[in-house]
Amino acid sequence: MNFCVGEMKIFTGNSNKPLVQSICHELGISQGLSSVNHFSDYEISVDIGETVRGADIYVVQSTCAPVNDNLMELLIMLDAMKRASAGRVNVVLPYYGYARQDRKTKAREPITAKLVADLIETAGADRIITMDLHAGQIQGYFNIPVDHLSGVQILADHFKSFIDDNTVVVSPDLGGVTRARSFANFLGLPIAIIEKIRPRANVAEVMNLIGDIEGKNAILIDDIIDTAGTIVSAVDMLKKQGALKVWGAATHGVLSGPAITRLQNSQIEQFIITDTIPLPETKQINKIAVTSVAPIIAKAMRRINQNLSVSKLFD
Repeated sequence: MNFCVGEMKIFTGNSNKPLVQSICHELGISQGLSSVNHFSDYEISVDIGETVRGADIYVVQSTCAPVNDNLMELLIMLDAMKRASAGRVNVVLPYYGYARQDRKTKAREPITAKLVADLIETAGADRIITMDLHAGQIQGYFNIPVDHLSGVQILADHFKSFIDDNTVVVSPDLGGVTRARSFANFLGLPIAIIEKIRPRANVAEVMNLIGDIEGKNAILIDDIIDTAGTIVSAVDMLKKQGALKVWGAATHGVLSGPAITRLQNSQIEQFIITDTIPLPETKQINKIAVTSVAPIIAKAMRRINQNLSVSKLFD
């Protein structure tokens, strides 16, 4: 089925309204009429305030904290869209929650990334648009098309105005080497790698540095910053190895638990995140800067609506 630009409609729950407003501004269209509230027993109530019959629907919802509420809002909205005879239901997940359990590493462990994929697909999604999944193979958990966008270039653009050739891009672990190399290619910089082991969840132990950092500036790049333990440990290690200044960047600023205190008290110059997850006022400090993914998401949505290639955005 072909869809024309005029049939695009954008809806959202309560997870990230500022981002949705920015996306609508980029596209030059108004947000669809809907409300997501609660019954007295805290069950979620969804009301779609306009017709969606035959339309190309985009439901934008980050499954960030409170992750269970935001996920249920999304599922209920999808059910409402399907039952209202929407032509196509596209789910825009700037941040995909429950993604860190993407495989079994020990006995009796769930694979929550696959469970969430099944829930979203069963609820009525026809397509997924997401950004910087924690593991690329999560795309394969869906039996519907997945457009996997990258925030690497957006983050790299932030550094273009003030970094120089005396800078090294650093991956905080072996699993992030591909991301670090892509980031470094945008800036024309070399890379280094930190090898570490993780004794238990949210606890990282730095082991070894692969590459030369002495007398140079460094940019740590990751997909998610959660409790900031990994990043702060990496900053301390790089400083001990002779790094001059250290910046950090990640697409998704989860920033849970002691993250803000750790960053504020660390030796890092500044940490750059995107607005895939909203940053509340209580977490806004001078060492955190936010750049928006709204332009790239809006361009992807427009190309999908017009049945054009999304990969051209990253050529």
